[in-house]
Amino acid sequence: MSTKRGTDTPAAESPATAARPAGPSLVVLPAGPRALLVELNGRQDTEAFHAEVLRRRTAGRLPGVRDIVPGERTVLLDGIARDAAALARELVSWHIPEPLPDPAAAVELPVVYDGPDLADVADAWGVAAADVPRIHAGTEFRVAFCGFAPGFGYLTGLPDHLHLPRRATPRTRVPAGAVALAGPYTGVYPRPSPGGWQLIGRMPDPGPLWDPHREPAALLGPGVRVRFVEAAR
Repeated sequence: MSTKRGTDTPAAESPATAARPAGPSLVVLPAGPRALLVELNGRQDTEAFHAEVLRRRTAGRLPGVRDIVPGERTVLLDGIARDAAALARELVSWHIPEPLPDPAAAVELPVVYDGPDLADVADAWGVAAADVPRIHAGTEFRVAFCGFAPGFGYLTGLPDHLHLPRRATPRTRVPAGAVALAGPYTGVYPRPSPGGWQLIGRMPDPGPLWDPHREPAALLGPGVRVRFVEAAR
């Protein structure tokens, strides 16, 4: 997911640029007259900052921000009804705690673990192929951000030693419902598309991932907890 920076304000006039003494370091950049782009050092810092933004908005301590859009290392605050420069100065003074567990129940997604890359993933993990479903389904995931296609969430949760590279040669067509791994992420394809991730299984019915007649249309929005449940073949 990419977020386009605004170019209407010179760098010297950016609302704020600061390194925090505690918690994530961040840089705040203007992204138009009513938007701010917050850049962070990495995925974990971004998730912590995004969780804090949501917490403050829910508590009524972040009024006048219409849209909050997380990326891998950025969070876009758009539709700011107040003075954006003043908000930028506030952001760099925040204390950012570790995200608290979401009290909402995790979304459960049934998966048939029969993907064409299952054996390769098992080999990379140093386990038997039969152990991949146990490890994957035994992990609780969190949607870090969305992108690539409507309804596609980038899920974090696998420990570092289980992170995998993308395939050397992407597939021209990955079927809807495919459950895939790449880098630190797990994803589920809501519709057929090209893709270079490692395919370990499939959702029997991917329809709920994206429903334009539902609010919200995406089942897996940022911050949502997710568990995979092994289904019979």
